[in-house]
Amino acid sequence: MKEDKSKIILFVDDDLKPFAELFAPVQFELDTRKLTDGEHTLKLISKSPTGREGIRKIKFVVRNGPAIAVEGLSENGVVDGVIPLMINAYDKGNQKKFIIEGSETPQSVPNWLWILLLAFLGWAAYYIITNFSL
Repeated sequence: MKEDKSKIILFVDDDLKPFAELFAPVQFELDTRKLTDGEHTLKLISKSPTGREGIRKIKFVVRNGPAIAVEGLSENGVVDGVIPLMINAYDKGNQKKFIIEGSETPQSVPNWLWILLLAFLGWAAYYIITNFSL
């Protein structure tokens, strides 16, 4: 029966040794917990019963480790001088219980809110001076 099915050989990244050899059609679970965080490539080679081969590569990113949030610096940002950063790292835990402490990233007050507050205070001072002067 297996002689009339295509064989699928699976590789991750540049490994020369396949991590699985299966016969099509197949359902398969890729356990990314065994991979380091970052970019990876899943390479699939299919071999038909007649000996023909097909190759497919699928790029993907693994993020199993603690999430890292950075405020104050964005991807490809242009900066100079001293840059204040707020950095937080938090894990998903064992996914059977929710970890409250450290699971939210504190954020600084946005600049637009400071500007709005200063504008309001300026307007309030002007209003008081012009309407209640002695």
